[in-house]
Amino acid sequence: MFSSLGTSGLQVSRVGLGLWPIAGMTTLETIESESLATIEAAVAGGINFFDTAFCYGVDGISERLLGKAVAPIRDQVVIATKCGVHWAEDLSRVNDASPERLQFEFQTSLARLNTDYVDLLYLHSPDRVTPIEDSARALARFLESGQARAIGISNATVEEVRRFHAVCPLAAIQPRYNMFQRDIESDLIPWAQAENVAIVSYWPLMKGLLAGKIRRDHVFDPQDKRLSYPIFQPPQWDRAQNLLDDLEEIANSLQLTIAQLVVAWTLAQPGITATLCGAKRPWQIAETLAAMRTTLSPIDLARINMAIAKNLT
Repeated sequence: MFSSLGTSGLQVSRVGLGLWPIAGMTTLETIESESLATIEAAVAGGINFFDTAFCYGVDGISERLLGKAVAPIRDQVVIATKCGVHWAEDLSRVNDASPERLQFEFQTSLARLNTDYVDLLYLHSPDRVTPIEDSARALARFLESGQARAIGISNATVEEVRRFHAVCPLAAIQPRYNMFQRDIESDLIPWAQAENVAIVSYWPLMKGLLAGKIRRDHVFDPQDKRLSYPIFQPPQWDRAQNLLDDLEEIANSLQLTIAQLVVAWTLAQPGITATLCGAKRPWQIAETLAAMRTTLSPIDLARINMAIAKNLT
């Protein structure tokens, strides 16, 4: 149920709560009371790992809510946040991994979270302008000061990860990974395994699609930004729905929901230390955290892999 985060000494629940949804930027109908209740439900269900970022919400709502929710149990949870991405006035995304910007964002995040340290601090994304070694040195200073207990990097290539790690030791890497997006299996995972660096994957349910509740007859709100992803458009949409049909049959045979099956499959993949499940309602995280206690047999995994190969290759 818990795994070591590289060589950091941190122990994290294998399912972490991803707090992007409660920022309300790409999901609709977020309510503060339900967001707080979602965090509380995660703690009650055994999750101790919470993932947010400076840019999760234009005004940092995700960090503020997390800080409020876990204040009474700060020493019992592992807080991860990220710096290096912010929103411009027109809400366009800005990558700025310069040391000055990282300093500003991290100190702002600490204030929002109402804490004097975070357990895991990620470089949210290299900016392709700032030498990554400069970004690494900036985060290394936070590690040395004790304001960050461990350092990670997200959305980076293997070469960028290598260069960063040579300057500042990494405890974790956060890439996207799910049944539709498995490119890290060929390069990033082998590197991380060799270096004893944790892989904390995001999007295991691919923006909710692999939760099994968005089916063929689903009518999207025109403002739903998931429509911008190819997987939510034909022909990929049809292939995804065919896969969900097969996964549903397997899940039913194991008395699991599709979401639980998919998260359990993700955690069973070599090199995956933990995975982040986003939620904005308590029942959503209550469902997926159950996957931490689910062990799929070799036969189960073979059936799932056959379904993936049948529909996605």
